[in-house]
Amino acid sequence: MSDVVELLDQLVRADSTNPTLERDGAGEAEMARLLAERMQRAGLAVDVWDAAPGRPNVVGRLAGTGGGHTLMLCGHTDVVGGSPEQFRPELRDGRMYGRGTNDMKGGIAAAQVAVERLAQGPRPAGDVLLAWVIDEEWASLGAESLVERYRADAALLPEQSDLDVVFAHGGFVWYDVISTGKESAGGEPQHGVDGIALAGTFLSGIIALDGELETHTTPEWGRPNVHASTIHGGQNYPSYPAECVIAVERCLMPGESVAQADAEIEQLLALARAADVRFQGRAETVIAREPVKLRHDDPIVLTVAGAARDHFGRDPVVRSDYGWMDSGVLVEAGIPCVVYGPTGAGVHTSDEWVDLRSLEDCVAVFEETVRRFCGAGT
Repeated sequence: MSDVVELLDQLVRADSTNPTLERDGAGEAEMARLLAERMQRAGLAVDVWDAAPGRPNVVGRLAGTGGGHTLMLCGHTDVVGGSPEQFRPELRDGRMYGRGTNDMKGGIAAAQVAVERLAQGPRPAGDVLLAWVIDEEWASLGAESLVERYRADAALLPEQSDLDVVFAHGGFVWYDVISTGKESAGGEPQHGVDGIALAGTFLSGIIALDGELETHTTPEWGRPNVHASTIHGGQNYPSYPAECVIAVERCLMPGESVAQADAEIEQLLALARAADVRFQGRAETVIAREPVKLRHDDPIVLTVAGAARDHFGRDPVVRSDYGWMDSGVLVEAGIPCVVYGPTGAGVHTSDEWVDLRSLEDCVAVFEETVRRFCGAGT
């Protein structure tokens, strides 16, 4: 078993279920401990702090010889919860199956091993940061805490990209839309206001808006969309519901903005009020993340693409991705961040896997990326 596969096996066995998503989630502490100990053995300066109570970020610094750029390799340690057997990894047909193999412990293992090899020398001119953070699967508390504490000239996020270079990705907004009614007995309609049924015009507006957004689909960026995610309200059959809460997700493509999404939702609420004056609806933003778009010729994009080209003997695909990642937090903080990671599938499912050969490829590309971006040591 190679060093990167052995490390991945250990990381998958360390249950790091996000405790915000699962009430009894183990959290990221055990995984942070494993990674911190490896960094210390490799000679990196290690910083561990709680980004949320009992949920530590860990950063290791490989000091350069001086005069080069600083590169951060950043990834998230939390996973979406799974059954106990999903934390017992299995090797089959050149793949490792298990929770977090693909999202994103495989990429973390590859980046960790790459920097450990660099630590054996010769060291690059600039510093290298390994930054493993909590909570990407919910509110990115770890990435937010990271950028308050550390800076870098650029970053690389080793999320799954199927060995493509991802220079842009979408954003999103989550809303709670609250439709307020008035509770009363079903036999006293003169006193009741149906907070659920009155939201119907708003829901029809969601369907219409999504149809309009579909016409904005492009080959490069994909399809923007909006949809209702959950709905709940009311108490029982013989009562008018006092409230209905609809969770809404607006998926943003590069070129769109959170402000645009906010305006769309407010327009739908206004149309629903105009349709029936009894509708009392408002939207509360839960989480909002802007899309990310680097220039094709940004130095970190060119560096990763060049390292991949030399490793494989062909130009890599340089593309956008659909989903949001912690790279968005780094870019908003002024740290250009490109995504490059292994091949895999089954994220958040019982069939999650990562291709082991692609992990070895990532180690090689990461090493070469560091040498090129940080500069040769003296």
